[in-house]
Amino acid sequence: MARRDFSGRTVVVTGAGGGLGRALCLAFGRAGARIAALDRDEAGLTQTAAGLNTAGIACITCVCDVTREEECVNAMAETRRAFGGVDVLINNAGITHRSAFTNTNPAVIRKVMDVNFFGALHCTHASLADLIARRGMVIAISSVAGFAPLIARTGYAASKHALHGFFDSLRTEIEPLGVKVLLVCPSFIRTGIEKNALDGDGGLAQHPQAIIGTRSTAEEMAERILNAASREHRLLLPDGVSRASWWVARLLPRLYERLMVKKLGKEMRDS
Repeated sequence: MARRDFSGRTVVVTGAGGGLGRALCLAFGRAGARIAALDRDEAGLTQTAAGLNTAGIACITCVCDVTREEECVNAMAETRRAFGGVDVLINNAGITHRSAFTNTNPAVIRKVMDVNFFGALHCTHASLADLIARRGMVIAISSVAGFAPLIARTGYAASKHALHGFFDSLRTEIEPLGVKVLLVCPSFIRTGIEKNALDGDGGLAQHPQAIIGTRSTAEEMAERILNAASREHRLLLPDGVSRASWWVARLLPRLYERLMVKKLGKEMRDS
């Protein structure tokens, strides 16, 4: 089976100011792609650009808040001016919360949805004409929470479930036009997302995060995503926990809930 070649292609990465986003920029850049790195964190983008420049990777940076549609449109236009168009869009920008729903202000869930779901929607819509013209690819960074429940993260799970509904449906429209869609569902990654998790009032969550299994590094995850994208996979379950969760949540949903609550339920009691 032929593999997709990213050499000379333009890859847009949101949430590129650090963590998995920065690792994705480097992984696709080393595969020959030109990188447009987007983030609202200008200082983080400067560090990402420095790493890309050191590696000899062609790149631009765009300060972009993905919750603002006009900023997404402008970022894609800037990418178009620099590199001619968008071949791959990686919707990576995301935030989370750790708080029981009974103690969560609805505004917190709205904020999570704005970044995780509507941010991906804005960027996808702004780049779609290019992706169709260039027979490109959309990659959405979801989570195990995109197909299974996650206690004390109702808003996060809702945003990731929404990504699945949106991109699985969008695939039926654009795959006949040559555009591939990949959903990525990791479990736990060593990034800054959990350190910046919101609590129920919108501040930073104070209690420590519980995890299941071992965390992958951002660099390991980026390489797995690059490999899946090159093979034009539709779904990537990139680690043991995500693969086990996929099957248990489908075949034995009550068992999945009990195991998940046992491992992570302390977060609800602390929130």
